[in-house]
Amino acid sequence: MVTQGQTPARQLLFYLRRYKGPVLMNILCNILMAISMVISIPIIIPFFQILFGRVKPSTAPVAFSVNNIQSWLEYVFGRLVELYSQETALLLVCITFVIIFFLKNLFRYLSLVFMAQVRNGIVRDVRNSVFEKYMQLPLAYFTRGKKGDLMSRISTDVQEIEYSILNVIEAIFKEPIVIIGSITFMLFTSLRLTIFVFVLILITVFIVGRISRNLKRQSKEAQSRLADLVIHVEESLNGMRIIQGFNAQQYQRNRFSVINERYKKLLTRIMYRRDLSSPLSETLGIVIVSVLLWYGAHLVFTSEIKPETFFAFLYAFFNVIAPSKSFSSAYYNIQKGLAAVERVNEIIDNKEEILQKSEPKQIQSFEKSIVFENVGFQYNEGGDWVLKNINLTVPKGQVLAVIGSSGSGKSTLADLLPRFHDVTEGHIYFDGTDIREFNIKQLRSLMGIVNQDPVLFHDTIFNNIAFGRPEATMEEVINVATIAQMHDFIMGQPLGYNTVLGDRGSTLSGGERQRLTLARALLVNPPILILDEATASLDSKSERLVQEALSKVMEGRTSIVIAHRLSTVQHADQIIVLQDGKIVESGDHASLMQRQGEYYKFVGLQWLQ
Repeated sequence: MVTQGQTPARQLLFYLRRYKGPVLMNILCNILMAISMVISIPIIIPFFQILFGRVKPSTAPVAFSVNNIQSWLEYVFGRLVELYSQETALLLVCITFVIIFFLKNLFRYLSLVFMAQVRNGIVRDVRNSVFEKYMQLPLAYFTRGKKGDLMSRISTDVQEIEYSILNVIEAIFKEPIVIIGSITFMLFTSLRLTIFVFVLILITVFIVGRISRNLKRQSKEAQSRLADLVIHVEESLNGMRIIQGFNAQQYQRNRFSVINERYKKLLTRIMYRRDLSSPLSETLGIVIVSVLLWYGAHLVFTSEIKPETFFAFLYAFFNVIAPSKSFSSAYYNIQKGLAAVERVNEIIDNKEEILQKSEPKQIQSFEKSIVFENVGFQYNEGGDWVLKNINLTVPKGQVLAVIGSSGSGKSTLADLLPRFHDVTEGHIYFDGTDIREFNIKQLRSLMGIVNQDPVLFHDTIFNNIAFGRPEATMEEVINVATIAQMHDFIMGQPLGYNTVLGDRGSTLSGGERQRLTLARALLVNPPILILDEATASLDSKSERLVQEALSKVMEGRTSIVIAHRLSTVQHADQIIVLQDGKIVESGDHASLMQRQGEYYKFVGLQWLQ
């Protein structure tokens, strides 16, 4: 992955280094194309000499050198006219033009072929880097951020980099060669006429620079507005049941229309500025060309420059105009693309990671106990304490039940075990070793997690169950599906285990989704099972089926069970009651009922005696 903290230019060079071969071939083809264009300039001179009958009779042979290209060409074409005729010499000149421009366009096509590999490869690499970073960021980041914005950064922002920056790489490699070659010929021809070209370039750069001064800021704002648009669409699609159930379609349409209109107005202003570059450059070019024609004609009339040489100078000048316009457009595009680069870099350079030691301890099994020692946790430094002074021991094979009102810190307590978050203070020990000492991947492999909201993917039932163990056999998958009481249901599907589930498993009932996630957790055969409100959103029948499956899954495992429904925890070996992030009671069901404290109140509220 790209090194964090680099400037956008250095990051681009980092990605380009992976494509040295295609980049070098692109540069070579662009050089050959530019040379073809530059060579075509002096050939204009003998063409007009022949056309206007100004061919000099050949005298002594002229040797070829860089300093006397014009004299050498005059000698060569003079000999052609002597040996053949003006018509034949003119035909040979035209054939030479065809060959030169064929080579120019051949090299141009080849340069585009090599650049296509570079452009598309870099877009792939940037997306890989962003997605890899998504996989490393802690859960807290995704809780704070908006999924639509994260989707926008890996899709539209990365695509904007390709359109706006990588699209002009070819111009950066090619146009300077054409400009330098053309200007070199112009300097050899007439220094005074060449000054007009520099004036044009300076004026264009100055005016374009002033117009596009705020383009980068506006482009970044436009990317943010587009992200808002994607967020609204994503939220609307996910919440369509609620939208239609509350007849809120018009409200959502109005919100979308407002966001869309703001984005349209901002994008229109940006396009006004961007699209001004081409007509502005062309207008400035026409003004300078008019002055150039007038001044050049004056030099021809005074015999300070030959007519055919002046035509060649004009041809060279127009070879400078097109690349100069490309550079002005490229400046706009780069400013627009840099805004997208900054948004992508905000992800890549984000330092919110669950860090692992350079040489972590290996952990393959869980043998004794889990110990929380003076654990405290804050989501943000200086913020409220979500958990405070948690002291707790869970021996191997026991079931710990965690209850409490919403917001008391139950789920956060469970999230600390697989290091979805790191403790702010205190320690969590596995078999006497702080979990921050372990290899994170190995640590998490010891745990199976089942959440209140079952997470399934748009894939086959088999792949959803085998998600944590892609190498699992069909026999192993069938075994865990049977334990989770899902095998018969799966076999009743059109394609059995190869049936593809809809988005998030929407074609299944809540109980069916939950039992599939139980099978998935069971397949990795974890010694520790974390059940976070696994039956909270189910009806009574589904809850009974899931409970039966849970009782089989939990056999012989250390289980952390978070639940609102106390019927699911009354048989736990140990029950703790959280209140405002602190443990206010702990014990088994019978002892807690005798105390008639907070747990007793929870039981009374749910009519459990």
